[in-house]
Amino acid sequence: MKTRFDAIIIGGGILGVSIAYELAKAGLKNICVLERHYLASGSTGRCGGGFRQQWSTEPNTRLAMASVKRLEGIEAELGYQTEFFQGGYLIVAHSDEEVAQFRKNVAMQQRLGLDVKMVGPDQAREIVPHLDVSKIKMATWCPTDGHISPFLLTQAYANAAKRLGAEIHLWTTVTGLMKKSNTFFVMTDKGPYECNLLFNCAGSFARTIGSMINVDIPVDPYRHEILVTEPVERLWNPMVISFGIGLYTRQEKNGGVVMGMGDPNEPVGTCVGSSMHFMYEMSRRFTTLFPKLAGLRIVRQWAGLYEMTADAQPILGPVDEVENFYQASGFSGHGLMLAPAVSQLMAEQVTTGRTSIPIDDLHVRRLRGAQAVHREKSVV
Repeated sequence: MKTRFDAIIIGGGILGVSIAYELAKAGLKNICVLERHYLASGSTGRCGGGFRQQWSTEPNTRLAMASVKRLEGIEAELGYQTEFFQGGYLIVAHSDEEVAQFRKNVAMQQRLGLDVKMVGPDQAREIVPHLDVSKIKMATWCPTDGHISPFLLTQAYANAAKRLGAEIHLWTTVTGLMKKSNTFFVMTDKGPYECNLLFNCAGSFARTIGSMINVDIPVDPYRHEILVTEPVERLWNPMVISFGIGLYTRQEKNGGVVMGMGDPNEPVGTCVGSSMHFMYEMSRRFTTLFPKLAGLRIVRQWAGLYEMTADAQPILGPVDEVENFYQASGFSGHGLMLAPAVSQLMAEQVTTGRTSIPIDDLHVRRLRGAQAVHREKSVV
């Protein structure tokens, strides 16, 4: 088995395989992705599958807009069906404070060129007919947002990366890291690997990987639970988000209604077990917005991990302590929707030293100082 590569990527989720593809596409062929389980076995395969461009910070908005442009042609580029669907996102506001924040968000998003607008309750009901708009003051609407299959998109990138010469080693756990001169030594349960470029795409375990080489990557994992209902007739197309109530929901292609929420009382940890509390609380929150759909029957529920940073924005690029150790982590639950742009930018940074979208503000050093961070507010 080959164990010497120009670049090794730790993590076989959407970030790991998309970066492998973009590096190979840029001409760096001797690449290996190390994944301790199977592809998309971590946060990627447990997410809600949505992609949106409606954010409160410019870095996330720019990355998301660039990602959607890539996604619009990704099936043709990668030669694989992904269930890409632009059904839009409707984000609802329940208070005057939220309305004021949404107006700031939309002004910034429109300045960056996004097709987004504020809509009133009546328009919101036209977009999502089953929504109880008596609970809503305003909403924002972007028709080019949507959803995609995380499994199919990951497989699409993996297949394309392998066609370009990259290798993907599954069921291979990284147990230690060391660097001597310009060479990284990556210890695994299958034996040692060597490379000159190392990428940390380990998601919720990014801090663990960093600590193996004495680099602090301030990412903390939090459980985030989701459920899906029985398939029913078509009810609506967009993803609906309420930051005030704390949920997101959409209808799948087969008719099942997916819904997820964050719990502010969830402790740091890597537990991905399901809870009865979530099922009852999710049902209560959902029927607050959709009281006419109280009879939907739950089919199953599951949980994944949000890899959170202090400002809910990703950590991208090299670190100061160890040369050629690149980070693509801390996506705070939004790695799937930002990966198409981030992977391209990481390849640009490695191969040209420049990026087509500025990412200096997303360097890890921003989270290590005493200064206040500009937190992304649009997170469920």
